[in-house]
Amino acid sequence: MDKKLIEEINKLAKKKREKGLTSQEQARQKELYRQYLAEFRQGFDKQLDNIDVKTPDGKVVPFKEFAKKNDGKT
Repeated sequence: MDKKLIEEINKLAKKKREKGLTSQEQARQKELYRQYLAEFRQGFDKQLDNIDVKTPDGKVVPFKEFAKKNDGKT
């Protein structure tokens, strides 16, 4: 995650609390949040790629495969 992105998000959040934001700053904040969430989701998805689940029958399968087959069931 880019430190500058987080710093700018925090800077705008502080300004919003203290003084309020212009419409341009609000649009910029919204775009920064969108970027942050996209990067967060991408990183989370990569983490899920590295998780394996041991099924009751002893097989080890990737988490995403396990989740698709079980669709919320344990």
